[in-house]
Amino acid sequence: MQGRGRGFRDQRMTFTLPRRGVLAGVAAAALLKPFGAGADSDAQTTPSLARIAARGGRYYGAAARFDQIEAERGLGPALARECAQLTPEIHMKWDAIEWHAGQHSFEQADGLVRFAREHGLKVRGHTLLWDQSTPAWAKSKILAGDWSPIRRHFETMLGRYGDVEEWDVVNEPIDTVGGKGGLRRNCFHRGLGAGYVARALREARSLAPTARLLVNDYGFDYDNPVEEARRRRFVKLLADLKAEGAPLDGVGVQAHLDLSKGPLKPEILEPFFAKIADLGLYAVISELDVKEHDLAAPLAERDRRVADQVQQYLDIALAQPNVRGVVTWGLSDRHSWLSEAGADPINRGLPYDAGLARKPMYWAMRDSFLRAHDG
Repeated sequence: MQGRGRGFRDQRMTFTLPRRGVLAGVAAAALLKPFGAGADSDAQTTPSLARIAARGGRYYGAAARFDQIEAERGLGPALARECAQLTPEIHMKWDAIEWHAGQHSFEQADGLVRFAREHGLKVRGHTLLWDQSTPAWAKSKILAGDWSPIRRHFETMLGRYGDVEEWDVVNEPIDTVGGKGGLRRNCFHRGLGAGYVARALREARSLAPTARLLVNDYGFDYDNPVEEARRRRFVKLLADLKAEGAPLDGVGVQAHLDLSKGPLKPEILEPFFAKIADLGLYAVISELDVKEHDLAAPLAERDRRVADQVQQYLDIALAQPNVRGVVTWGLSDRHSWLSEAGADPINRGLPYDAGLARKPMYWAMRDSFLRAHDG
């Protein structure tokens, strides 16, 4: 995990952010170029995804890491040009901030926030509670029923980054296969009970009274029994939270798409988003990318499949009035969590390729935003 070293001075960091037949081997060759060497020459004159999304009252953003922005020429300008918002991919997760109890490292998170502020971009807070990023020292206390580490962590994050307008408070609480009552048996559930989600939302609201608070999860996109069960349980969780007065404003629908899972169906997705809207909640497509299943196919065919899947998904999602924004889980294939280091070829499931040239997925996203606006 990056960003555990000592960082900026430990004080509140507030900020005001006003907006925002080619062979597959070609992809590997792009990795040998200086990053950004393949960038489109007309990128500065083409309206950005953020500007096009804003025409319909929505935002576009991407997950990013400050260490990569610093290290790689071209990434920062591309993010600043295309995005209205940045999501810290790892820098605000608990183990990146406080690997050892009481020893905080803010350097990477502060750097990303500073970069966003300097370029007029907003920041989504991601994420306050996630089992997989909870440090071992905190897990042991939580499993013993101690809420205080969570309270102190919330005080730290919501105090220091007090002007962040939108937070993923609880990440990935649903598990209909190995969970209990459809909820993931994570350290929070085992130590604190099923009510931890509502309690976390209330804790966050007490410290950030004007922030928008979300629950973020995955596995809602396809017509199969597992994802059908996940959709039902997620909606039930949301309804239960609203019924007990928990301060929930919206949801993150991760949308990690997977070409091996079959087609996307409006008759599946539209009712899901409608049920969220019926609860008075908005949605963000919070971690959009595409996992390929045939990396040996010709590059043009691979890119077409990815673009088609994204277009299908966004045409459905952006037809829903309660979908406020779209965030891709990275901007360039070079940084995708789906691309293993040194892999050849790499997964091509993001808008820009490894050389920072726009791909068919980019244009599919652009067209979906335009269609949603023209309506």
